Amino acid sequence: MDGNPPLRQVRAVFDDQTVTVYQAYSAEIAEAAVGAGTFVPPFKLTRMTWIKPSFFWMMYRSGWATKPGRERVLSIRVTREGLEDALQSACLSHFDPDVYPSHEEWTRRRDTSPVRIQWDPERGPDLEPLLWRSIQVGLGDIAARKYVAEWITDITDVTDRVRETHRDVEQGRDVAAAERPYPLSDTLAAHIEASLT
Repeated sequence: MDGNPPLRQVRAVFDDQTVTVYQAYSAEIAEAAVGAGTFVPPFKLTRMTWIKPSFFWMMYRSGWATKPGRERVLSIRVTREGLEDALQSACLSHFDPDVYPSHEEWTRRRDTSPVRIQWDPERGPDLEPLLWRSIQVGLGDIAARKYVAEWITDITDVTDRVRETHRDVEQGRDVAAAERPYPLSDTLAAHIEASLT
């Protein structure tokens, strides 16, 4: 064994009450959110919002906070209860016969669930794909409203930290992920296709 994590494992920064996830937005949306302590206009609830517990996956998605509309990276703490509620309400973004009894059942759940789960290749500090997966949680409809109104405990703009970390990577310094395995019940792990070992 090479010591790699399981293929699909939820890893995050968390404490007894909260879990940290990341999103990246324009300065206009980010500043309003930091000021209000949650997302407010010009943030819109009319499209699915994706939260990511992996810092390096967010760096990949935002290009180290350089991509248009993703110039500001936010660290958002949400309640563990909220995150687990989202996962329990989720449907995988693809059909998996090990999870759903039929393609028709998956389609039905996909069309009625307010939450989507994707398992994308995790990224290292160089942003190259790793052998294991990182979870992305898409919140739509009622889940996004709960996220904004109930689950978020605070929002911090970490763009300066992003730039410092990027400089460290470019200068060859060791940079490690801070996330650790997040405990899930076997039932919830199976529901989102997480690896049980």
